[in-house]
Amino acid sequence: MIQQASQRLALHGTDAKSDLDDFASDVRAGLTSEKKRLSCRFIYDDAGSDIFEAICDLPEYYLTRAEREILERRAQEFSQRFDESPTIVELGSGSSTKTRVLLNALSDTFDDVHYVPIDISTEMLASTARDLLDAFPKLKVTAFAGEYNDGLRFVHDEIDEPTCTLWLGSSVGNLSREDAIKFLRSMRDTMDGHDRLLAGMDLKKDPEVLIQAYNDRAGVTESFNRNILLRINRELGGDFDPDQFEYKVTYNEDLGRVEMYQVSRMNQNVHIRDLDMTVSFEEGEPIHTENSHKYSLEDIDTLAAQGGYSREVQWFDDLDRFSLNLFKPV
Repeated sequence: MIQQASQRLALHGTDAKSDLDDFASDVRAGLTSEKKRLSCRFIYDDAGSDIFEAICDLPEYYLTRAEREILERRAQEFSQRFDESPTIVELGSGSSTKTRVLLNALSDTFDDVHYVPIDISTEMLASTARDLLDAFPKLKVTAFAGEYNDGLRFVHDEIDEPTCTLWLGSSVGNLSREDAIKFLRSMRDTMDGHDRLLAGMDLKKDPEVLIQAYNDRAGVTESFNRNILLRINRELGGDFDPDQFEYKVTYNEDLGRVEMYQVSRMNQNVHIRDLDMTVSFEEGEPIHTENSHKYSLEDIDTLAAQGGYSREVQWFDDLDRFSLNLFKPV
């Protein structure tokens, strides 16, 4: 007998106050450093997550379409690589639009499917979970609201079944090479030999194509990036005027990454009430807000090996713009 949707859903998470404390600490450290910076992970509150969903539909943002193309073509092959239904853990699940393709294939292959989405946005998690439970009668959802490391510890402590962790959308590209290796190693420490990691990784290509992907004509990505300034205003009592900052996107070929900045249009002071601090900006001074690293095929295998994995299989879209990589721990 199929259980009601409410019986197949469990919601867990960390204390929201700790996230606000982390945000405040990052803002203080980043805006008092010699080269001002803010961590892109704090762009993703509820407002930022909604904007990112819109980005995924933009014509310039090829990543989502390319990854979905691979998933649709390879979903059955993916599900058949497992002898029993793996618990699907997803980092930064958002609306789980692409994940539905895999859940559908797994539902065709196995009697029961367990999905553990991990995302910072509690509202997005709850809404998406309800939609998925309505769409997939075999599905059980255990959602976790919080940071990736907290979610992975929860999975390690609470989930006994084999897992396949999804890290889609080239989210690994938000991390420096050093931080990506460190995170992959920490994830590896929570995995057993039968567990797997499925990671989407964007490939190096024409810099102009890359820059356009993060600087769309409609200005949606600009709004997403500026959300971190607005979040400082909302949650920390800041008085940033986003119109006094120019959004700038460049490609750093030496580091193989797209870099995003908010650049002050004038000499100005910004007060952040809850931190009791005033930040001075000179005209033309940037805040480094986000990176998106790109990979060659050699880069991917090197990163996997340094993180404690070997590659089982690698799939590409028709135009070889994007890769989907199934890794196993070693």
